[in-house]
Amino acid sequence: MSSLPATQQTKSQNSSFGIASAISIFLGVSLGLLAASLLLPDRGLQLAGTLAGSSPKAYWYLSRGSAFVALALLWMSMILGLLITDKMARNWPGAPTAFAVHEFVSLLGLAFAMFHALILLGDRYINYRLAQILMPFGSMNYHPIWVGVGQIGFYAWAIISATFYVRQRIGSKAWKFIHYASFFNFVIAMLHGIASGTDTITPWAQALYWVLGGTVLFLTVYRVVAGLLQPKPQPRPVPTPAPQQTRQ
Repeated sequence: MSSLPATQQTKSQNSSFGIASAISIFLGVSLGLLAASLLLPDRGLQLAGTLAGSSPKAYWYLSRGSAFVALALLWMSMILGLLITDKMARNWPGAPTAFAVHEFVSLLGLAFAMFHALILLGDRYINYRLAQILMPFGSMNYHPIWVGVGQIGFYAWAIISATFYVRQRIGSKAWKFIHYASFFNFVIAMLHGIASGTDTITPWAQALYWVLGGTVLFLTVYRVVAGLLQPKPQPRPVPTPAPQQTRQ
């Protein structure tokens, strides 16, 4: 039985963010990135200068940058998900708070992933149409297989994030089962970035992939081994009824 009060248990089972809040996160990320490209000095002005013209490059730079931010947030969500059941997370900052941060990071990363895809509509070199961005494996202009893998990962991420809002309806067991797909989502996001990213050949990007993938693998193995070594709770003995005395 959980040690949380009943009110906190109910709150932790519901989404900490309403639909309006989730939409605000998506819009805020998109507007913030566009504003940064226009307002930041030097490099930001250079990017802003390439938003128009015969060969604008700012869209491609913004897509590349937001891709790494989305991957980092997905990694953070994975780390929080792996640690959220640990005793330390229950003691500090507490289960409801840890769950709320985990949810927020997942939604924020999803917003960056959506921005990463949609901003490519302005890039004239790849020349994507909206249908090619939305339909998996619809891209014929640039790495169609690995771009399609990334598109599948985005939809899987969206489905996993949507379960925050239906947890009570589907039950905790189904919710946890769907959340196991986060491991699949993280793997294909890594493959998408490594195989189709133009920064993969750079030492800093390779180091980042090793750190993100290695830490998730380490914590996953740790959680599995700790779960196997944890003693199973012994069933409580069923009390035997006292023999009834018969009248003489």
